[in-house]
Amino acid sequence: MPTNVPLVLAFGDSLVAGYGLSAADSFPAQLQRRLGERFGGARVINAGVSGNTSADALRRLPGVLTRLTARPDLAIVQIGANDVLRGLAPAQTRTNLDAILAEFGRCGIRVLLTTLEPPPFLQARTGAYLTIHAEVAAAHGAALASFFPAGVLGHPAMVLADRIHPNWAAIQAVVSHLLPVVENALKASASGLAA
Repeated sequence: MPTNVPLVLAFGDSLVAGYGLSAADSFPAQLQRRLGERFGGARVINAGVSGNTSADALRRLPGVLTRLTARPDLAIVQIGANDVLRGLAPAQTRTNLDAILAEFGRCGIRVLLTTLEPPPFLQARTGAYLTIHAEVAAAHGAALASFFPAGVLGHPAMVLADRIHPNWAAIQAVVSHLLPVVENALKASASGLAA
């Protein structure tokens, strides 16, 4: 792990922003608490915006990076679900994700790119998108992980009243699931591996 206190940037859509949750229950806040158990003072910056597509995220990324006061040890990027829901062309999603990871790379920030396993009602619409994240991550040397552990996405006890967005318990499971991956990515960052 890094010898200094880790700084993580969580960048993406409603899953990062914490749609429908208190700030304390959002993914960045829960991850910060868990990282803080091992690294007092660990910080996770919430740079999520609900409803963002990959195009929206790409447009606002320069502003997010400009406002940082220190370079993060890791950026966790969760984006793409809204591209599917809004029918953005898969080729455009790929181009946008490629540009997002390239920008983080130019800044020397290692990336953990997360994916979503589509729920059954969306599987027919997602085929052309399924390999994009893995291919873009491989092209940029980024770490890759599923955002949700198996059985959480869409589980009736793990969603808000809209039956789509995760509740605090789901995010707690996400953080437990991703924590080892985040720690490995931070180790790689501390070892000087390029994003």
